[in-house]
Amino acid sequence: MPYLIDGHNLVPKVGLRLDAPDDELELVAILQDFGRRSRARIEVFFDGAPPGNDGTKRFGTLTAHFVRAGMTADAAIQNRLQGLGRAAKDWTVVSSDRAVQAAARQARANVLLAEDFARQLTTLPRLPQTTSGKERGLSDEEVRAWLELFRRPK
Repeated sequence: MPYLIDGHNLVPKVGLRLDAPDDELELVAILQDFGRRSRARIEVFFDGAPPGNDGTKRFGTLTAHFVRAGMTADAAIQNRLQGLGRAAKDWTVVSSDRAVQAAARQARANVLLAEDFARQLTTLPRLPQTTSGKERGLSDEEVRAWLELFRRPK
Protein backbone atom coordinates (compact mmCIF):
# COMPACT_ATOMS: atom_id res chain seq x y z
CA MET A 1 0.00 0.00 0.00
CA PRO A 2 1.44 3.43 -0.88
CA TYR A 3 1.95 6.13 1.75
CA LEU A 4 1.51 9.91 1.93
CA ILE A 5 3.61 11.10 4.87
CA ASP A 6 3.55 14.35 6.82
CA GLY A 7 7.35 14.58 7.09
CA HIS A 8 7.83 17.13 9.84
CA ASN A 9 5.15 15.35 11.86
CA LEU A 10 7.15 12.11 11.63
CA VAL A 11 10.65 13.54 12.22
CA PRO A 12 10.49 13.64 16.06
CA LYS A 13 8.69 10.27 16.20
CA VAL A 14 11.72 8.51 14.69
CA GLY A 15 14.16 10.16 17.09
CA LEU A 16 15.28 13.04 14.87
CA ARG A 17 15.20 16.72 15.76
CA LEU A 18 13.21 19.27 13.78
CA ASP A 19 15.85 21.93 14.43
CA ALA A 20 18.65 19.78 12.99
CA PRO A 21 19.91 21.08 9.64
CA ASP A 22 19.67 17.67 7.98
CA ASP A 23 16.48 16.31 9.59
CA GLU A 24 14.67 16.05 6.27
CA LEU A 25 17.51 14.17 4.56
CA GLU A 26 17.84 11.78 7.48
CA LEU A 27 14.12 11.01 7.33
CA VAL A 28 14.32 10.54 3.55
CA ALA A 29 17.10 7.97 4.09
CA ILE A 30 15.03 6.12 6.71
CA LEU A 31 11.99 6.12 4.44
CA GLN A 32 14.04 4.95 1.45
CA ASP A 33 15.19 1.97 3.47
CA PHE A 34 11.62 1.25 4.58
CA GLY A 35 10.41 1.57 0.98
CA ARG A 36 12.99 -0.90 -0.24
CA ARG A 37 12.21 -3.38 2.53
CA SER A 38 8.43 -3.11 2.25
CA ARG A 39 8.33 -2.47 -1.51
CA ALA A 40 6.00 0.43 -0.74
CA ARG A 41 5.63 3.60 -2.77
CA ILE A 42 6.17 6.62 -0.52
CA GLU A 43 5.52 10.32 -0.90
CA VAL A 44 6.74 12.53 1.94
CA PHE A 45 5.84 16.21 2.34
CA PHE A 46 8.00 18.84 4.09
CA ASP A 47 6.83 22.42 4.47
CA GLY A 48 8.84 25.60 4.88
CA ALA A 49 11.14 25.16 1.88
CA PRO A 50 12.92 28.42 1.13
CA PRO A 51 12.49 29.97 -2.33
CA GLY A 52 14.50 28.08 -4.90
CA ASN A 53 14.59 24.92 -2.81
CA ASP A 54 10.95 23.99 -3.15
CA GLY A 55 9.67 21.36 -5.51
CA THR A 56 9.57 17.62 -5.90
CA LYS A 57 12.60 15.35 -5.83
CA ARG A 58 12.73 11.62 -6.59
CA PHE A 59 14.84 9.20 -4.58
CA GLY A 60 14.23 5.84 -6.20
CA THR A 61 10.66 4.86 -5.35
CA LEU A 62 10.39 7.67 -2.80
CA THR A 63 9.13 11.10 -3.80
CA ALA A 64 9.88 14.06 -1.52
CA HIS A 65 7.77 17.19 -1.87
CA PHE A 66 9.45 20.29 -0.46
CA VAL A 67 6.54 22.69 -0.07
CA ARG A 68 7.32 26.35 -0.57
CA ALA A 69 7.14 28.78 2.32
CA GLY A 70 3.66 30.22 2.62
CA MET A 71 1.97 26.86 1.99
CA THR A 72 1.78 23.96 4.42
CA ALA A 73 2.54 20.30 3.97
CA ASP A 74 -0.95 19.70 5.35
CA ALA A 75 -2.49 21.62 2.45
CA ALA A 76 -0.22 19.87 -0.05
CA ILE A 77 -1.27 16.46 1.31
CA GLN A 78 -4.93 17.48 1.07
CA ASN A 79 -4.38 18.61 -2.54
CA ARG A 80 -2.66 15.32 -3.35
CA LEU A 81 -5.58 13.37 -1.86
CA GLN A 82 -8.02 15.37 -3.97
CA GLY A 83 -5.91 14.69 -7.05
CA LEU A 84 -5.98 10.96 -6.34
CA GLY A 85 -9.78 10.97 -6.41
CA ARG A 86 -11.20 7.50 -5.84
CA ALA A 87 -7.71 6.00 -5.82
CA ALA A 88 -7.11 7.70 -2.44
CA LYS A 89 -8.75 4.67 -0.80
CA ASP A 90 -5.65 2.66 -1.74
CA TRP A 91 -3.28 5.03 0.11
CA THR A 92 -2.33 5.39 3.77
CA VAL A 93 -1.80 8.87 5.17
CA VAL A 94 0.75 9.04 7.99
CA SER A 95 0.16 11.97 10.32
CA SER A 96 -0.84 12.73 13.89
CA ASP A 97 -2.32 16.05 12.77
CA ARG A 98 -6.11 15.96 13.18
CA ALA A 99 -6.79 18.15 10.14
CA VAL A 100 -4.70 15.90 7.90
CA GLN A 101 -6.40 12.82 9.35
CA ALA A 102 -9.84 14.36 8.71
CA ALA A 103 -8.91 15.14 5.10
CA ALA A 104 -7.64 11.57 4.65
CA ARG A 105 -10.83 10.09 6.05
CA GLN A 106 -12.94 12.35 3.86
CA ALA A 107 -10.99 11.10 0.83
CA ARG A 108 -11.53 7.53 2.12
CA ALA A 109 -7.78 7.00 2.57
CA ASN A 110 -6.40 4.95 5.43
CA VAL A 111 -4.96 6.84 8.39
CA LEU A 112 -1.96 5.84 10.47
CA LEU A 113 -0.63 7.86 13.40
CA ALA A 114 2.98 8.97 13.01
CA GLU A 115 3.83 7.19 16.29
CA ASP A 116 2.47 3.89 14.97
CA PHE A 117 4.25 4.25 11.63
CA ALA A 118 7.53 5.03 13.44
CA ARG A 119 7.19 1.68 15.24
CA GLN A 120 6.61 -0.05 11.88
CA LEU A 121 9.83 1.47 10.55
CA THR A 122 11.83 -0.44 13.14
CA THR A 123 9.95 -3.74 13.11
CA LEU A 124 10.05 -4.61 9.41
CA PRO A 125 12.73 -7.27 8.84
CA ARG A 126 15.85 -6.37 6.93
CA LEU A 127 16.17 -7.57 3.35
CA PRO A 128 18.78 -10.27 2.86
CA GLN A 129 22.02 -9.12 1.34
CA THR A 130 22.82 -9.99 -2.25
CA THR A 131 24.79 -13.14 -2.98
CA SER A 132 27.95 -11.09 -3.28
CA GLY A 133 27.43 -9.86 0.30
CA LYS A 134 27.29 -6.26 -0.84
CA GLU A 135 24.34 -3.93 -0.65
CA ARG A 136 23.12 -2.18 -3.78
CA GLY A 137 24.82 1.16 -4.25
CA LEU A 138 23.00 4.37 -5.11
CA SER A 139 22.12 5.01 -8.73
CA ASP A 140 23.64 8.02 -10.50
CA GLU A 141 20.25 9.75 -10.23
CA GLU A 142 20.10 9.13 -6.46
CA VAL A 143 23.65 10.41 -5.97
CA ARG A 144 22.85 13.60 -7.94
CA ALA A 145 19.67 14.15 -5.91
CA TRP A 146 21.48 13.69 -2.60
CA LEU A 147 24.29 16.03 -3.65
CA GLU A 148 21.75 18.65 -4.69
CA LEU A 149 20.02 18.42 -1.31
CA PHE A 150 23.28 18.57 0.65
CA ARG A 151 24.33 21.68 -1.26
CA ARG A 152 21.08 23.59 -0.78
CA PRO A 153 21.05 26.24 1.93
CA LYS A 154 18.71 25.73 4.84
